[in-house]
Amino acid sequence: MSESRASTAAATPPGTATADVKAPGEATAELTLARLEALLFVAERPLARQEIARLSGVDRATVNARLAELAAALKGRGIRLVVAGDRVELATAPEAAALVARYVGHQGPRLTPAALETLAIVAYRQPVTRSVIERIRGVDSEYVLRGLLHRRLVVELGRAALPGRPFLYGTGFEFLERFGLSGIEELPPLDPDAEAGLAPEPSLAQENEA
Repeated sequence: MSESRASTAAATPPGTATADVKAPGEATAELTLARLEALLFVAERPLARQEIARLSGVDRATVNARLAELAAALKGRGIRLVVAGDRVELATAPEAAALVARYVGHQGPRLTPAALETLAIVAYRQPVTRSVIERIRGVDSEYVLRGLLHRRLVVELGRAALPGRPFLYGTGFEFLERFGLSGIEELPPLDPDAEAGLAPEPSLAQENEA
């Protein structure tokens, strides 16, 4: 036995396995539901799936599988997994909103009819430009859109490949939390009249889809 290995053996108590000893902060290469839930609980912002994979030392497929298991495990509980594109976070369940609001001390600022109308257009037609929003509403929407951006109910998703490179807008995590949704796919279906009212003119289809 070499001197270095002998020193290691002497410093290790009998019966102690050295293979499982990891340095502080070293990835575990195992992502359990408990570890994933703890990570999302302490995170102060939504986490990307790739970031979770990097932090936990597993591949993207494992992260996706554990997220699906966590979402199923949290059904019916006070905390839900909220998904927006590639990012995920934990949020309180919508049925607990009234109680949580009483603890916080307020229900939050109410949205005006104009803000709700604009938000509905963005939610169902995202990604969408301001010009499409204004053509559907029939009025200038710069002020109300700015207010929704300030509240982070609407977020900028990039720029459209159109002259002037206008911004594309969509909904953010605050929108999902405010309306008790786990993902944008949970938006209620529109009736035919509402669907027709939110649809832009045919000539604007390319702009709305850009």
